[in-house]
Amino acid sequence: MKSQDETLEDWCRALLQALELEDVEVDVNEVLALAGVAAHSVVRPAAPLTTFIAGFAAGLASGSGQATDAVSMQAAMGVARKLATDYAASETSGA
Repeated sequence: MKSQDETLEDWCRALLQALELEDVEVDVNEVLALAGVAAHSVVRPAAPLTTFIAGFAAGLASGSGQATDAVSMQAAMGVARKLATDYAASETSGA
């Protein structure tokens, strides 16, 4: 029986292939970490929403030639992570 990590890697490869994105590298652990930050800093349903929007932003940046795929993904996920963390802090402080 496959582990959860193996299943996620297999699923990621299958989805990338189905979307004709075989050459795109996805750091599954980094995406899951971002989802965790969003879920715990905002509300649980923010996890898929945050990862989708960050991925969409990365795709736009990469597709327009602003940066490579890796740099675009790292930048978009960094912005999303900081925003989620700041959101939690502002909610805690009552701002």
